[in-house]
Amino acid sequence: MNSQLSVDRPGVDNQRRFTANGALWTMQILWGFFFAGNGFGKVLLSDPALYAQAPQSVSWYAAVPQPLIVFIGACEFLGGVGLILPAITRVKPKLTPLAAAGLALTMVLAAVFHLVRGEYALVPVNLVLAAGATFIAVGRSNHRPLTPAPLTTRRVLVSLAVLVLMVLTMIIPTWYTMTQTQS
Repeated sequence: MNSQLSVDRPGVDNQRRFTANGALWTMQILWGFFFAGNGFGKVLLSDPALYAQAPQSVSWYAAVPQPLIVFIGACEFLGGVGLILPAITRVKPKLTPLAAAGLALTMVLAAVFHLVRGEYALVPVNLVLAAGATFIAVGRSNHRPLTPAPLTTRRVLVSLAVLVLMVLTMIIPTWYTMTQTQS
């Protein structure tokens, strides 16, 4: 009875509590969308015309071979999707902390790259992204792991809705912006 009183108190608004699981889901969605969109933009640089114009927008692209930028983009895109889909579907949810760890490593390497080039202003962003990805990796590995479960119609529909939202909010705008500025 005591535990029920702490959860549902009469006369008091039942407000949502901050939970580690809620924080992890929030970070997974935010980081997943960011990395999927950012990675997709780098994958588009496989087009030679887009790659030729890229250093005008992002100076460090000139220091990196085109195939490496595209590879990094593919890793970021797949990592971003990997932060969300395995967790939502509960199919191979252990892929989520692996995706997060891979993204954290990518951001640490990016920070080192920018330090070596003297691009100090870019390092804090890399470190914040690495810290968020590390939070997800540790949280989903040790503190709030997700257990595998049978795939249900509801999970499939939610996953499809997330993918559609990702395409509409990140992929299409990135593709449109990059291809329309090419002249």
